Amino acid sequence: RPQPGLRQLLELVDESRDASGSRTRLIVSGPVAPLDPGIEVTAYRIVQEALTNARRHAPGAAVDVELRYAEDDLAIRVRDNGPGPASPTAGHGLLGMRERAATVGGTLRTGPARGGGFLVEAWLPVRAEALV
Repeated sequence: RPQPGLRQLLELVDESRDASGSRTRLIVSGPVAPLDPGIEVTAYRIVQEALTNARRHAPGAAVDVELRYAEDDLAIRVRDNGPGPASPTAGHGLLGMRERAATVGGTLRTGPARGGGFLVEAWLPVRAEALV
């Protein structure tokens, strides 16, 4: 099976919603364009881990998954409205997301969200695919 990318993100969000029974939204802004497959799989995996963490640490919490396509980067923001973790720096999932972002030249920030909940934000440099 091929590596997942951003085209499979809606399916991932639907699966997460079904598994958790909570409200999960996908919000996309900016001019959507095909990206380097490495960027796409990295973005997918970061969202996948963030949704898994939200289900594990904030069961039933609403989750927003936002993608913002820009000229220089793809911004990813996953925010839940749960209580937030006791220790926002602990765990292999957060470290794994940070390492994934770094492998493609991106950055990742995690921690308590303003107003409550937990926030994962990533910025990945984009390299538009040449359309043949």
